[in-house]
Amino acid sequence: MSFCTVEHAIKQSLILFFICVNGYDVNCYYKMASTPNQLLLEALESRWKNYHLELKRCRAEFSNEAVHDVRVALRRLLSLIQLLNSIAPRPRLRKLSRALKGQLDEFDDLRDMQVMLAEISETISELPELEKFQKHLERIEKSLLRDLRKRIKNLDLKEVTRRVRKIRESLKAGTEVDFAAPILGSVDEAFLVARQRYERVDPVHPATIHRLRVAFKKLRYMIEIAYPLLDDFPSEYLKQMHDYQSLMGEIQDADVFLQTLEDYQANASTRMPKPVRRYYESRHADAVSAFLNAKDMLNEFWRLMPDQPFPWEKTK
Repeated sequence: MSFCTVEHAIKQSLILFFICVNGYDVNCYYKMASTPNQLLLEALESRWKNYHLELKRCRAEFSNEAVHDVRVALRRLLSLIQLLNSIAPRPRLRKLSRALKGQLDEFDDLRDMQVMLAEISETISELPELEKFQKHLERIEKSLLRDLRKRIKNLDLKEVTRRVRKIRESLKAGTEVDFAAPILGSVDEAFLVARQRYERVDPVHPATIHRLRVAFKKLRYMIEIAYPLLDDFPSEYLKQMHDYQSLMGEIQDADVFLQTLEDYQANASTRMPKPVRRYYESRHADAVSAFLNAKDMLNEFWRLMPDQPFPWEKTK
């Protein structure tokens, strides 16, 4: 076996390890693609295979962790399809995007319920008044898990698989096409949308932060695909983008908690004591404050305009 073959085998083993442990796309760790076209092909192969792997695992051993991993793999696959559609819009890409988005939406209610239950488990010792609310959420979670398990087991991927195969064939047929500029252009557009929502953020209206979060999530996943095309991209940016998104996620989770608590009180026979509401309102305010302190970090992740240098190039 030649040195190149051994090196390739080692890289592939490490890539599989990182995918299994972290769920990241291979291109987050190695700039292996020789061309932008090859980069897209490798991203499609890795994200599609990872989604299949996590779905198979979830069907075999249904658990909260397995559901989470399917959701993450599905979101990363969807972000790639959305990137491909922004580069070269096609009906099949739009249809596949809608199909994957439909699958992803089925996880939302369960995810929110599990986040709230995790939050309560950490605070119920100091707020025992939450016990009835906790049992209420556990009943809902049990029902959601039962329904989702059934849907996952019965999920038919034939049509989705056919569309992915068509996309793969199209990418292979376009080996002479230089996708570098369109890829970076699509990230520029995603950053522009995030910047527009960033400018409209109003701390009094958390929905404006949520809209930024949705746009930033799309931007972040696009950068994870595109960054191997860039020289000297700081690898620490990947974690920084994750942490930036998490700050906004904390606000969204607090919003959902407060709204669910309000709905529960409207239908429950007993009212939740005011200290409970004040406690979570305070948590919400702290989350908003933490995000506002880091809000401007958005401008460090990408160039402001296509003809301007990237932030990390300015620091050289």
